[in-house]
Amino acid sequence: MGRPSVLLLAGTTEAAALARLLAAGGVDVVASFAGRTRAPAPLPCPVRRGGFGGADGLAAVLRRDGHDLLVDATHPFAAVMPHHAAAAARSAGVPRLRLLRPPWRPGPGDRWDEVDDLAGAARRLAQVGARRVLLTTGRGRLEPFAALAGPGGVTFVVRSIEMPSLPPSFAGGAVVLGRGPYDLAGEAALLGEHRIDTLVTRNSGGTATVAKLAAARATGTRVVMVRRPPQPDGPVVETAAAAADWVAGFR
Repeated sequence: MGRPSVLLLAGTTEAAALARLLAAGGVDVVASFAGRTRAPAPLPCPVRRGGFGGADGLAAVLRRDGHDLLVDATHPFAAVMPHHAAAAARSAGVPRLRLLRPPWRPGPGDRWDEVDDLAGAARRLAQVGARRVLLTTGRGRLEPFAALAGPGGVTFVVRSIEMPSLPPSFAGGAVVLGRGPYDLAGEAALLGEHRIDTLVTRNSGGTATVAKLAAARATGTRVVMVRRPPQPDGPVVETAAAAADWVAGFR
């Protein structure tokens, strides 16, 4: 294949690391960001913004722009794009790789309740009688919990990178703005300050926010962990270095 052209579906720290590795190795790479991805860090390669128009649109871009390889390094909770990427790659006859960081796994001392989705997380909070809950599920993912909040219900503390739009029933809670990486001391202090009995989070993996799980373990705080959505069949690697090696195999 010589010098392959790679279309990189980006938006994660692993995608940025891979873009740098490929560019440094002389690989032609274009990083694509979904329209909702805000202010990505500068990358040493061309960048496109916006959607493709589904799997057919992505396949058309692969053909039109002459991309030889497709690397899907979108977020672990991207529920649609990985399946569109798989279908588009098949249609265009382009090899595809999923770059997916490993999930967090419970260890000794952890109190995890694993659920399949946010609605399941809300049901679990009701089942266990949670009263003061730290939500780290993202600013646009609060509505499934709205019915639990309010006078006499659950008090929610929402942590978000940007100010969320809170359901009216969340009025008695609090918002904590911040961006990882976080440390154990700070996370333990947050749990203590707000008297948190239950943490709700998605199993995104990675190191930037893992300290909240260590803090929950240290303080005996229950964790309601939302599992990742199903992934399409196909090759998967967990690191940017492994993805770069996969690309190198086509040179």
